[in-house]
Amino acid sequence: MRVVLELPVVQRVVVGVIVVNSVTIGMETSHFLMERVGGVLHLVDRVALGVFVVELVARVYGYGREFSKDPWNWFDVVIVGVALVPASGPTSVLRALRILRALRLVSAVPSMRRVVSALLAAVPGMASIIGLMVLMIYIAAVIATKLFGAIVPERFDELPQSLFTLFQIMTGDDWGNVAQEVMAHRPWAWVFFIVYILASTFVALNLFIAVVVNAMNDTEPSPAESRAQDDLVAMRQELAAVNAKLDQILMRDHAPEDQRRGR
Repeated sequence: MRVVLELPVVQRVVVGVIVVNSVTIGMETSHFLMERVGGVLHLVDRVALGVFVVELVARVYGYGREFSKDPWNWFDVVIVGVALVPASGPTSVLRALRILRALRLVSAVPSMRRVVSALLAAVPGMASIIGLMVLMIYIAAVIATKLFGAIVPERFDELPQSLFTLFQIMTGDDWGNVAQEVMAHRPWAWVFFIVYILASTFVALNLFIAVVVNAMNDTEPSPAESRAQDDLVAMRQELAAVNAKLDQILMRDHAPEDQRRGR
């Protein structure tokens, strides 16, 4: 059973079913399509769910105890389990969560699994940078509230408003208009906004991206590292073959001497 599940054809079929089911669930949001082909869409959804359940049961049977050791298998169990909950009564809200089946692509496609694993490996580094960004925004918000709260109260009247405005500026959303509103009363305010944008956007966010990229590089070896590893394996095999030939030669050389001594 395990051999069958690991066949490339079977894996491609599962990926294809996930993609088709994700598309049909998205099509169900259209009233136009539901009026015309709603029955077909529901049928495809039930067939896809049946395929997922059969595939999951087959994996439990084929892998046995090893199934529970892989966290990706538990991820698939949760996704399929949510889909099996009746979408009526108090649990009707779970019907909207059927699209979570599309996340099974993460566990079905190895390259996506590597990306998610890299993101999880980068969490400790990202936590430090997130803490730095929160501290930076908080300090800037306190300063902005003190300096600009009286002149632009709709944006900097109180600390929560200042935090939201500065987060908006950090994402680059409409920061020019915000700066212009403040500079109409405080011409020197451009210094504050330029320093804040440089510190938050160009430094902190780039550090955030650098941590993620570094984690991905550590998780997945580069092509040069892969070639070097393959060369080492080939060299070990060649050395083992040479040692075996030397042993055979030595055994042939010692064999006549042993025979003469025996005589």
